Amino acid sequence: MKFGMLFSDCPRDVEPIKQLDGLLRQVEVGQKNGLSYFDIGQHFLYGELRWLQPIPVLARLAAEIDDHVRLGATVLLAPLYNPVILAEEIATLDIITRGRLDVGLGLGYRKEEFSLLNVPFKERVSRFNECFEIMKLCWAMEDFDYQGRHWQIEGATPHIQCVQQPHPPIWMGAHSRAGARRAGRIGDCFTIPPEYDIHEMRVRLGIMAVGFEERGKTMGHQPLRRNTFVGPTTDEAIAQFIKVSRDRYLAYAQKELDRYDEEELMRNFYETVKSSVAVGTAQEVIDHLTYVARELPVDPIVIRPEWPGMSIDDVVKNIELMGREVIPALVDVPPMPLEDIPSSLASVADEVAREIKIMG
Repeated sequence: MKFGMLFSDCPRDVEPIKQLDGLLRQVEVGQKNGLSYFDIGQHFLYGELRWLQPIPVLARLAAEIDDHVRLGATVLLAPLYNPVILAEEIATLDIITRGRLDVGLGLGYRKEEFSLLNVPFKERVSRFNECFEIMKLCWAMEDFDYQGRHWQIEGATPHIQCVQQPHPPIWMGAHSRAGARRAGRIGDCFTIPPEYDIHEMRVRLGIMAVGFEERGKTMGHQPLRRNTFVGPTTDEAIAQFIKVSRDRYLAYAQKELDRYDEEELMRNFYETVKSSVAVGTAQEVIDHLTYVARELPVDPIVIRPEWPGMSIDDVVKNIELMGREVIPALVDVPPMPLEDIPSSLASVADEVAREIKIMG
């Protein structure tokens, strides 16, 4: 089993250079503690929190990673881009990383982000689809024309070839079941969000598997984001997890981004989220992640050791604790054999079939 981590956004009052230095320090410590994936998200005009933009950040981090380590952007907000610009930047980044890049693409969910960039929010699905079609044409390295609703291109001659062929693996990011359907139809992987229990993850993977089957594509292991927190006792781990994460969960619920109800989170936060997190003593976290790996075709597991407002010293302590107490016990846990994937999803076949019928 492989492990990675997601970098966090940062309060805007933290000096930008300090934020960058923190990223570099996390990569250094993470590699020493068994992490082989480093992922970063994306937002624009984000207010009181800051995301450093992923493409230039990952280009900088590429100089720091070992040969077995991969970098990922999870996710780039494709509908907000000109597709040619995004395709060429991704191809360039694939070269800079020497073919160790995974590309997450998503629709985006912040309406204000679209409004500020003068892109109609209601067009995000159609823009995403056209953007991805054009990007693949750019990566194919053949002259092309394109006539779509949003973009018209005549006489294009691509000039930047990806190291990975035909392009870097595409990790589709989405919180909805419809997003899992999209991942199955056009993606290589589905970045499983951290808010779901085993059943919901199984349903989404089942929906994705249908899309893979329709394309004649073999379904492999899928990246899983899992929020984790290790403490000397169960109660201490829970208390610390609530302290660092509660505000972020509430912010997502207010935007109707995930399945949690804001009122439920306010009333009893940990009871509401505990089925979808790995929080407790080192052994409890090991048991949870081992169970998930045996039940579902997941690999790598991407943890989140950093939350807004945490000091970099505390983040480093979290990484070192995972590297000392948890990861060594799991690196020899084999991912689910590929031939066992269909049977692992069989129990939700009826529910998946109903969802597919509704979505079309």
